[in-house]
Amino acid sequence: MDVAHCNLDGNADAVEFCPHDSYHHVLAASTYTLQEGDRPSRAGSISLFNVNADLGRLDLFHRIETAGIFDIKWNPVGGCVSPLLAQADADGYLRIHGLECCSDEAQAGFSLREITDEKISSAMCLCLDWNPSATSITVGLSDGSVSIASIVESQLETQELWKAHDFEVWAASFDTHQPQLVYTGSDDCKFSCWDLRDGPSKLAFQNTKVHTMGVCCIVKNPNDPNTVLTGSYDEYLRVWDKRSISRPVNETSICLGGGVWRIKYHPFVSGLVLTACMHNGFSVVKIYGDKAEVIETYSKHESLAYGADWHREKSFREGKRNSTLVATCSFYDRLLRLWMPESVLQDSVL
Repeated sequence: MDVAHCNLDGNADAVEFCPHDSYHHVLAASTYTLQEGDRPSRAGSISLFNVNADLGRLDLFHRIETAGIFDIKWNPVGGCVSPLLAQADADGYLRIHGLECCSDEAQAGFSLREITDEKISSAMCLCLDWNPSATSITVGLSDGSVSIASIVESQLETQELWKAHDFEVWAASFDTHQPQLVYTGSDDCKFSCWDLRDGPSKLAFQNTKVHTMGVCCIVKNPNDPNTVLTGSYDEYLRVWDKRSISRPVNETSICLGGGVWRIKYHPFVSGLVLTACMHNGFSVVKIYGDKAEVIETYSKHESLAYGADWHREKSFREGKRNSTLVATCSFYDRLLRLWMPESVLQDSVL
């Protein structure tokens, strides 16, 4: 069921609902636009929206202009840290913005201010992920390198930088259960894991045979310490069992009909994931045991499907509706949509 939509000011590539309590209604959307000509440049923006699904409202309340952005992510919930939004951009910078209260009613009581930044490399920063304690961020780079940056007293500092792959690194993520492990994936078709305790250049494992095209995303199951998902340009979502850390097993895979650019686990429903499938829209996939099944697709975007996220508002989980709000965005048509999956989720599951 469609709820609301709008067009952004540039090519849309990521959307992220804020996971922090009291901020669940805040949605961030980022853009990347290549401006060609005699002096080509890569421009971007971050737009903040106030989301009200009951009223079908998607209200822009703040926007900042930036370098072209490839990825954004809110810091994980925990401790006394307020909401922070990290961006990886085309200028080789990792930047962190803080969500702050303000008195301007037109801005829904919030604004976004850059707190700190770090020049990671002369290469482009393509992806990022926070560790569970929000004290470090891993960044994948266009030259095949991976970086670890620490956050100390609101300041970023590069701790590690190493050559991890032969081509662009589109996926870099911490293991939420074992944060000393970092997973990386690249256009070289390699799925790798690095143990930061042993020095970043020492591999825990590397699979070079399963993915037939580049690895776009890697996501750890938040409820199962042994399961990792990968998405690839080869159009397959793959489920991995990593109980043998040196030789993870590809348990199952499912073809989604388009490059699997982004994977998001449902915040409340175990085994349910939302996927952005580039040329084939968006899919909701149920994973149970060694099986995976597409239970719904969404095809109302007319361009590359890149950004996707689940809403975390508790009223949806507690039975006010029988589904969960989703935000999705597509690249060239600059379209941001809010919708609710029509698949009936059993109350016992929710």
